[in-house]
Amino acid sequence: MIRVAGVETVTDADFAEEVIGADRPVLVEFTADWCPPCRQMGPVLAALAEEEGGRLKVVQLDVDTNPETTNAYKVLSMPTFMVFHRGEPVRAMVGARPKRRLLEELAEVL
Repeated sequence: MIRVAGVETVTDADFAEEVIGADRPVLVEFTADWCPPCRQMGPVLAALAEEEGGRLKVVQLDVDTNPETTNAYKVLSMPTFMVFHRGEPVRAMVGARPKRRLLEELAEVL
């Protein structure tokens, strides 16, 4: 998986602790190395993590190496973005998008 500055990587092993147990909303990008739109989202996620880091935690989960979490949330397409708030998924979005649109879609949870 391509590392993005300021964006943590989570796994099946630490998903509950890092995402479900987080003290603020979490944006999870379900991603894969072979996914060009996922790579395209790298700069957007880095900017979002830097600008909104106090209000929103941004993480990535590699679907190929973390099938348990991927299957639990029925993720079929990459990239899929899910917002978790107070331990529950509250929003899901599929596909690459510009930062402006992503911020608009996140406005209700920020």
